[in-house]
Amino acid sequence: MSKLVECVPNFSEGRRPEVIEAIAEEIRKIPHVKLLDVKSDPSHNRVVMTFVGEPQSVKLAAFNSCKKAAELIDMEKHHGEHPRIGATDVIPFIPVKNISMEECVQLADELAQDIAAKLDIPVYLYEEAAKIPARKALPHIRKGQFEGLKCEIDKPERCPDYGPARMHPTAGATVVGARQFLIAYNINLDTSDVQIAKKIANCIREAKGGYKYVRAMGVSVRMGDRDVAQVTINMVDYQGTPLFRVFETVKSEAARYGVNVIGSEIVGLTPMQALLDVAEFYLRLDGFDRKMVLEDNL
Repeated sequence: MSKLVECVPNFSEGRRPEVIEAIAEEIRKIPHVKLLDVKSDPSHNRVVMTFVGEPQSVKLAAFNSCKKAAELIDMEKHHGEHPRIGATDVIPFIPVKNISMEECVQLADELAQDIAAKLDIPVYLYEEAAKIPARKALPHIRKGQFEGLKCEIDKPERCPDYGPARMHPTAGATVVGARQFLIAYNINLDTSDVQIAKKIANCIREAKGGYKYVRAMGVSVRMGDRDVAQVTINMVDYQGTPLFRVFETVKSEAARYGVNVIGSEIVGLTPMQALLDVAEFYLRLDGFDRKMVLEDNL
């Protein structure tokens, strides 16, 4: 049976369509790889690309897109709301079909070595591929972001897993790993006060005593002609902590400050089950089963 792996690299560019297209094209032209989604955000100055395919082909697409990003993105000139350490900030592999997490870890390790050796970019391994336990969590590696890491990368505790103990002059550093499905989820508030978003983020994030499997922070984003405070969230296990629970808590906490939720968004693709769980909760469905979804029976 054929193996299927998903890759969801995040690139530090969300404002120049020609650069985003050039990176995406590196993925499209690899046989046995399908580019499913390209989601850019000008405020975060970041683009998330989702593609699937045969493992070795997916690894090649990831390498080529990283190489192109290194050619076109200068981190010395990059500014955005989202934490980042490099032109290709993070490359996760996710098992989809007939492939184990252990195989994805091996894929990540191989890619990390290729990026370090062929592109001279320092690489860190995270989540299931982490060689150092503290580096399982991406925020730990990103501490200080590009600017901070540039000053500390030569310290023993911050040296990369592969590559030079110095930042690439324009591409910075890259994180590669293997993980389960993650849902990138943003909730927008009807206020420009980013401090409110930060306080709400601290209420829900696991590191501050909030929900398990939730990482969150408060940022300011541009929507139309105004600045909006946003709680930006990574749901690293949507079954352990579902979307609706986080949404309801953010809505409740926002009300304490006299603020409303004006909308939310999912960045990239998401498993259908995560949305079915939301429907079941809000519609109070009795006896609901996924087999009742029409598309699953076609």
